[in-house]
Amino acid sequence: MKYCNFCLQPDTRPGTRLSIDGLCPACIYSQNLNNIDWKERYEILQNIIEKKIKSKKNNLNIQKKSKFNKHYDCVIGVSGGKDSTRQALYVRDKLKLKPLLVCLAYPPEQITNLGASNISNLINLGFDVEILSLAPQNWKKLLKTAFMKYANWAKASEHALYATVPRIAIRYKIPIIFWGENPAIQFGDLNTKGKEEYEGSNLSKMNTLGGGKIDWLYKFGFEEKNIFNFSYPKKSEFKKNNVENIYLGWFFANWNIKNNASFSILYGLNLREDHYKNTQDLYGIYSLDEDWVTLNQMIKYYKYGFGRVSDYVCDDIRFGQITRNQGIKILEKYDGKCGEKYIKSFCEYIDISLNTFWRVVHKHVNKKLFKIEKNNNIKPLFKVGKGLI
Repeated sequence: MKYCNFCLQPDTRPGTRLSIDGLCPACIYSQNLNNIDWKERYEILQNIIEKKIKSKKNNLNIQKKSKFNKHYDCVIGVSGGKDSTRQALYVRDKLKLKPLLVCLAYPPEQITNLGASNISNLINLGFDVEILSLAPQNWKKLLKTAFMKYANWAKASEHALYATVPRIAIRYKIPIIFWGENPAIQFGDLNTKGKEEYEGSNLSKMNTLGGGKIDWLYKFGFEEKNIFNFSYPKKSEFKKNNVENIYLGWFFANWNIKNNASFSILYGLNLREDHYKNTQDLYGIYSLDEDWVTLNQMIKYYKYGFGRVSDYVCDDIRFGQITRNQGIKILEKYDGKCGEKYIKSFCEYIDISLNTFWRVVHKHVNKKLFKIEKNNNIKPLFKVGKGLI
């Protein structure tokens, strides 16, 4: 286990590699931001839009007409959070496009009042929002299977979250899908790297989606008719329907966690109020539409040695808001934490005991990074910023 020499990104993050100089991909990218011609990037974006929109209009006469493809220029996946709110406003008010916002809604037991209010805020801001809600009984079964087998309930739901947006774009023949940050350069998941840093043709290769393959669902007895919306479209489907994934964050000079939140708060974004010792959410601005991501971040910490706090800290170090030593102290104190109430509510939802929950977690703890003591406490075998002791 090695850490980036500048921030505190560990090389245990799936898909990442440190450079010869010991820098993570995100630091390499952020350190070059001052050398970028942002006007040129904006022109690139305008050229992409002009090409795709013009292509869409030219094809209307030969495509099977849809009542949507005449009216929407692009699709944006939204949860109502900081990133999607900023994207939606930028696309409409700066780029002068007509976006269709697409939201995959969590079932009633999972979605938070905060999440519902933030989606309502987007609607009140004047956007068309298409909300898709999948069968809750099937959703619960999928989450339980993913947790029991992989200690990652989101292994199932993330497929649906990422597949829903392109499925809608393809169905309505809307030519552009805007996503936020590029996982390859702004987080370090190099498996998603495309030909250009703004294009997302390899989005399905991110660690969460595993190439878009859902064979594991068939393996555990799920039928195709129940998991279609969990299946990320093939590249041939994108090409056939002239639909393209674009990372909008690549065109922003100031795209980062706190800037996106600060902007969106001005337009009505509501924040989480629980203390970060329970959520790992230092500023209350992540994954506002549901709470169980907190326990998943805890489990991620036990698998890879980093959790949600690492994302905050690394971002703050890169942008000069804290020092590396200050970041180390924050990570040592809060990374991997999770309030008991979130674990209990999740266990109640999938109908397992707390003992079963921890038995599954312990089974997936990375024994190279952690030691499970006799009292069941999980102790790190590494020192933050240095690696294995």
